[in-house]
Amino acid sequence: MAAGARQSPVLFDPRRFQTFRFLARELDARGRVTLRYALDDEIFFVEEFELPLDDDLSDAELGRAQALLSLLHWVAGVSYFKTAAPAEISCEAGAPPPAAAALLEALYSLGLGEFAYANGLPLPRPRFGQASGPGSSGSPTATAPKRMLVAVGGGKDSAVAIEIARRSGRELGLFSIGDAPAIARTISVARLPHLLARRRLDPRLGALNGAGALNGHIPITAIVSCAALLTARLRGFDTVVMANERSASSGNVTWEGVEINHQFSKSIMAERLLSAAVAEAASGLQLFSIVRPASELAIARAFARMLPYHGAFTSCNAIFRLEPSLRARTWCGDCPKCRFVFLALAPFSDPAHMREIFGRDLLEDERQLAGFALLTATGGHKPFECVGEEEESLAAIRMLAADPRWRDHAVVRRLVAEVLPQFPPAAGDPVRALALGEDHAVPAALMPDVRAVLGA
Repeated sequence: MAAGARQSPVLFDPRRFQTFRFLARELDARGRVTLRYALDDEIFFVEEFELPLDDDLSDAELGRAQALLSLLHWVAGVSYFKTAAPAEISCEAGAPPPAAAALLEALYSLGLGEFAYANGLPLPRPRFGQASGPGSSGSPTATAPKRMLVAVGGGKDSAVAIEIARRSGRELGLFSIGDAPAIARTISVARLPHLLARRRLDPRLGALNGAGALNGHIPITAIVSCAALLTARLRGFDTVVMANERSASSGNVTWEGVEINHQFSKSIMAERLLSAAVAEAASGLQLFSIVRPASELAIARAFARMLPYHGAFTSCNAIFRLEPSLRARTWCGDCPKCRFVFLALAPFSDPAHMREIFGRDLLEDERQLAGFALLTATGGHKPFECVGEEEESLAAIRMLAADPRWRDHAVVRRLVAEVLPQFPPAAGDPVRALALGEDHAVPAALMPDVRAVLGA
């Protein structure tokens, strides 16, 4: 069979493939990363990153980056593994050490939980060698940072993370993969140095999906984190700061005894596993989420005070899935993420300002009632989207019910009448929802800044 025929099969049967192979990885002096993978000896993939550098890398700098390059190679492979989700893994460029193996086994199983659920598949459970056991590697204690690289996604959470980091007075840079409109606008408002990376997925993925490959949600935040870590090491930053909130650790549905969490790679469990793998790979480098103590509702309260970002951000993922020509727009106005962000921001904003942000008043549109109710898991499970906990949505509804600016809106009235009575009076306590938690890895030196920005 000709090589081209092997590369682009007319029909793709995932059941034919036995092994996903990690073939090779390269980082050149100009910051170009090449990652190579294969399914059996039949279909080959190449993914590329362009990392932002000041100057060409020396041999010594390239050597110091190899362990983080390996980590990126293993983590980014999930995009290609999922096409067939075979039972076997082959790490032909070297096996991962224990903490990395533990991270990978979580990302390629729990991180693909929604993918498995949506496709009606057993949860993948590939083995990556000798993984560290539960609690055996622990999570390293974060230390006071000197130079922080803040990952920016263009949503409200990353804007709040930027402002907490800025308040600390430490040297800052901003990192993104790509410069989608919301990212570019957010960085323009922040007025801080920006390190822009580019990622090129293998174009075969689209063709394979059309030919019958398995497809679905992947742990994308882990890939962004690993690219940020490699960039940080190459550019002299000691800390990567993420904007993953407490709510990201809460799952969507229990399926076959497993909690399926759309946001697994943003969860505290994934953060701890990644932190242990980073400590194993790169001395003096760390990662943590600076908004981890807070709920989405508390982050929305802080963001409501950051008016310059309100014309910049968007958290709507539907816009990015619909049509590339729509990506300059900000909100579709009819998806779980739009509804949740509207619900979370409304208690801290007036209706006129919310209409300015979203282009419409979602709480006056009764056609969206079922979607708002679903945010509390009324009528089903919490949507597979980056939305807050059910308790936060209940808390927001209770706050709106007591707010003369909002209580007479059509959707608010019906949520109060039809949804709140299904829950105990203590469920969705706003005070509890807005309180900062203790389950986080933010260094003690930064906690006064976290409290100052995220407090009442």
